[in-house]
Amino acid sequence: MKNFQQSDILKNLPKQFFASLVGKVNRVVADGHDVINLGQGNPDQPTPSHIVKALQNSAENPSYHKYPPFRGQPFLKEAAAKFYEREYGVTLNPETEVAILFGGKAGLVEIPQCLLNPGDVALVPDPGYPDYWSGVELARGVMEYMPLKEDNAFLPDYSELNPEQLEKAKVMFLNYPNNPTGATATKEFFEETVEFANKHDICVVHDFAYGAIGFDGKKPVSFLQVEGAKEIGIEIYTLSKTYNMAGWRIGFAVGNPSVIEAINLLQDHLYVSLFSPVQEAAAAALLESQDCVDELVALYESRRNTFIQSLQEIGWDVKAPTGSFFAWLPVPKGYTSATFADLLLEKAHVAVAPGIGFGSYGDGYVRVGLLTDEARLVEAANRIKKLNLF
Repeated sequence: MKNFQQSDILKNLPKQFFASLVGKVNRVVADGHDVINLGQGNPDQPTPSHIVKALQNSAENPSYHKYPPFRGQPFLKEAAAKFYEREYGVTLNPETEVAILFGGKAGLVEIPQCLLNPGDVALVPDPGYPDYWSGVELARGVMEYMPLKEDNAFLPDYSELNPEQLEKAKVMFLNYPNNPTGATATKEFFEETVEFANKHDICVVHDFAYGAIGFDGKKPVSFLQVEGAKEIGIEIYTLSKTYNMAGWRIGFAVGNPSVIEAINLLQDHLYVSLFSPVQEAAAAALLESQDCVDELVALYESRRNTFIQSLQEIGWDVKAPTGSFFAWLPVPKGYTSATFADLLLEKAHVAVAPGIGFGSYGDGYVRVGLLTDEARLVEAANRIKKLNLF
């Protein structure tokens, strides 16, 4: 059998760090152990029934069995605009300021291909979501890392960035509520970001995947709520987390019309939009009762409180996240994030994600997903307690 070589682009893609984590977990499970897997970010609740019913009903519409419009159904773009007006007070033109995406991840990987030429710089957070790296590599761009440090509330300090690289920078990725740190951003930070991006002619791409999930009565801030944000950037919203629709692969980008047009143009060459009943269900999610969202946030907050308290009771000095469904936990002295994660998996049968998988500034932490019931979270803390690390 002839072995055809992969392209250089494929060979240069970042290694999938978390594929190795899944392999390790599967080996421990295969050995007969009960593993509490807190290492992934896959929502564990079902999609709300009214959204499922919207899909079921619309799937019977024969007009939806044809190719949908290339750039998405107008009713979904209108629903996204109404959603932003209702939730954030942001006015959007559905036709020119909304692009339908095959999930948020697709948009994040597409953006560098839309805006970067080979050698152009993208500013990416460290630690950050690894698919930012993938998109930049596919565009043959160059990454300049923005350290997210605990002493700056896991927000980038723009004064620390390399002035020479800023001259080449065309795109900046931000993500709040943040994966992996669970940090949230302030309106003041986004105002600073708009000023910074304007000064250096940089397009801001705010990954708002966890936009619905804020704790202690504080609603996460949309980047587009800040004056001037729409002029210099976009926000990417996914229905995966807000509505437990991870497997549905649907999201949207909103903001600067030139960037929205670039996304649409690239997608014209890749797809013929999404199955229309999925778009119908997404519109129902955005426009109908949001009680399911309030209940979901309350569930995650209860899990957060239970888990953080359980860890503090065993002597682990951890802080509660202010948003997202992740907790970012410091590693004990004497361990790296990888060796500590291996220890927890092998000795306590608790799987966590090593921070190094999100960038060099992630070493020293592990990420935990609050995506199992409270009894299992307490059990995980009890198992860790028996290792006598704290």
